[in-house]
Amino acid sequence: MKIFTFFWMVAVIIGSLYLAPEAAGFKSTSRVIFYHVPMSWVASLAFLVAAISGILYLRTKKLVYDIWAVSSVEIGFLFSILATITGSLWAKVEWGAFWNWDPRETSIVVLLMIYAAYFALRSALESREQKAQISAVYSILAFITVPFLVFVVPRILFTLHPQNPVFTTQAGKMMSPKIKLVFFSSMFGFTLFYYWLLRLRVNLERIKEKML
Repeated sequence: MKIFTFFWMVAVIIGSLYLAPEAAGFKSTSRVIFYHVPMSWVASLAFLVAAISGILYLRTKKLVYDIWAVSSVEIGFLFSILATITGSLWAKVEWGAFWNWDPRETSIVVLLMIYAAYFALRSALESREQKAQISAVYSILAFITVPFLVFVVPRILFTLHPQNPVFTTQAGKMMSPKIKLVFFSSMFGFTLFYYWLLRLRVNLERIKEKML
C-alpha cells in the first residue's frame, strides 16, 4: 500500500505542477488547493475517526479503540497545522500578510486549541482506563465543534477566503476538468496517506503498550 500511495502522490505532485492550469483570478497560487484542501479534509476525517473510535471504546471498553482514537487525533492535529501553514502561505501572496484573523483562520486556531487540550487532558491522567474513558468522551464532544468551525462559521461570517474554490471561480465559472482531475486525485491520495499513517501509528502504539 505504501508503494502505491507513494507513486500516487508523486503523480499528484506532477499533475499539480504540469497538468492543471492556473485557476482564473489566482494565477499559480491556485495550485495550493491541491494540498491545502486535502490536508483540511484529512484533518476533519481524522477527528471523525477519533470520535467513532471513542464511541466504540465506550461501548466495548477495548483499549485498542483508544489507541485508534489518539493516533487519529495526532494525525488530524498534524494535518490541521499543515493546512494552516499552506493557507498562510497563500494568504501572504493573495492578501499581503500571513495572518489576517479571517473567520476561517480564527476557526482553525480554535480547533487546534480544542485538540491541544485533548493531549493535555490525556497527559494529566495516570490511570490507563481513566485516560481512555475521559479521552473518548472528550474526542466525541470535540468533534461536534468540527462541522461548526469548519463549515458553519466561515459561511455565516464575512470572509475573504474563496468560497468553494474547487467547483467555481470567483466569477462563478466552473473550473476545468484537468483541475478537478488533479484535485480529486489529491484528495484520494491524501486519504490513502492518512490511512497508511494511521495504521503505522496504531501498530507502533500497540507494540509500545505490550512493552510496558
